[in-house]
Amino acid sequence: MNTRLALYDLARRHGVPPGGVAVLVREAGLDQPPAGLQRGLWRGVAVLAAALVGLGLILWLAANWDTLGRLGRFALLQSVVGVACLAAALRPALRAPAALAALLGIGGLFAYFGQTYQTGADAWQLFALWAVLALPLALAVRSDVLWAPWALVALTAIALWTFAHTGHRWRVTPQDVGTFGTAWIAAGLVAAALSPAGSRWTGAGPWAFRTAVSLGVVAVVAGALGALFRSPIAPHFWLGTALLAAAGAVLAQRRTFDIFALSVVALALDTLLVAGLARLLFEGAGSDPFGRMLLIGLAAAGLLAASVQFILRLARTHGSVPRAEDSE
Repeated sequence: MNTRLALYDLARRHGVPPGGVAVLVREAGLDQPPAGLQRGLWRGVAVLAAALVGLGLILWLAANWDTLGRLGRFALLQSVVGVACLAAALRPALRAPAALAALLGIGGLFAYFGQTYQTGADAWQLFALWAVLALPLALAVRSDVLWAPWALVALTAIALWTFAHTGHRWRVTPQDVGTFGTAWIAAGLVAAALSPAGSRWTGAGPWAFRTAVSLGVVAVVAGALGALFRSPIAPHFWLGTALLAAAGAVLAQRRTFDIFALSVVALALDTLLVAGLARLLFEGAGSDPFGRMLLIGLAAAGLLAASVQFILRLARTHGSVPRAEDSE
């Protein structure tokens, strides 16, 4: 509940005059900027600047491709990575932004290496090497500023690996269920490594974990929906549904509860169940499509309402959300 609004409400209930309200606001410290605002603001500006510098370097290199020689391009990219790592090591205040610039520089260096020498490696191998080489950097910095983009790189490598091992096509066929299962389990392991349980070793915060969960869930839902609309239904659908249900069961526990991650998993599971109901209702011929659409809409609304109520009940039980009567 908003503290300022609560104070004004109490003042109105007890008839406090305007002068008294001003005193209450001052005593509560509401007339001052939030503590740590300036530090957090400048940290955010530094992270944004590092991201823009890294991306700007890659784009500048692409724009000036013909004006720089091969040696000059490599020297520029390696210098950026080296300077950023040195700044991260020597300046604790700039550690996270400088390490982010180094992470982006590593990606640019690998992209240029792949384009220059045409090694024949698949794209997933370059992303996997990027993730592996950036892993010591992320472990040293121990910040979401590094772990969140690292999760994006790692999950991209997994998605491209899936693409490479399904005939370089985004296909969903029964014989590819092992490939999809392996990729989904790998995505789950990345999310588990970045979870609060693993933060003791990684130093990752909630946003890295939520990034990994969101990207992993998108991959599972995409594959499962593709399997659902095959004839007959490919086993990916049942595997994806089972994995999401297992993930939801784990996230519902007190020690592993995260309301954002559980909400993402619940929404994905609801989507698959509603899509499965739609497949079941429209698979056979019928004379009343509007009735079936109404039934699907009611089922979707009911599932969503039940999921929200379940998650809120868990949040109150685990102490993440205050009860309405406690905030009055």
